[in-house]
Amino acid sequence: MLLEKIISISGKPGLYKLVSQLRNGFIIEDVTSKKKVSIGNSSQVSLLDNIAMFTVDKEVPLFEVFENIAKNFDYKEAIGHKSSDAELKEFMTASLPNYDKERVYASDIKKLAQWYNILQKAGYITPESFIKAEPETLDGEPAEEVSIETEAPKKAPKAEKPATPKVKATSAAKAAPKSTHTKKG
Repeated sequence: MLLEKIISISGKPGLYKLVSQLRNGFIIEDVTSKKKVSIGNSSQVSLLDNIAMFTVDKEVPLFEVFENIAKNFDYKEAIGHKSSDAELKEFMTASLPNYDKERVYASDIKKLAQWYNILQKAGYITPESFIKAEPETLDGEPAEEVSIETEAPKKAPKAEKPATPKVKATSAAKAAPKSTHTKKG
């Protein structure tokens, strides 16, 4: 799943895909309706790729949480974001068992469920979307890992820079105005 181009915009419902950059903003596309609009640089935008959920010992990228939800719900729609707090906490515990209950609020879980369902309906949540891509060669075959040993490059002796003469302007040269006219003779 490519989350690096999926964004949430403060004050706007839903999720959007960055299409292109303008001089003073961006063209975005609603992931469900595919409607394109432009936004200004002053919009508060959050990239889903940069969002993580708190656990007791670390932060887990949103991508991994979505993968856990997808596996739990067989890549289908999850519970609704309007579910009860108890259902949402149960959903979160199943998706990320060691989530930090003090720092992850019910509103965060609601947003997680809502975003997952939006992406699922838009076709971003599939078994193929979570497969880690292997580097490929030009012929499409997986690349082999190659270990190359190299010697450290030898340092070339430093070339000395030629001394540049320092010139001081005299006070007469500073005070003399520059002429832009030429004499005709």
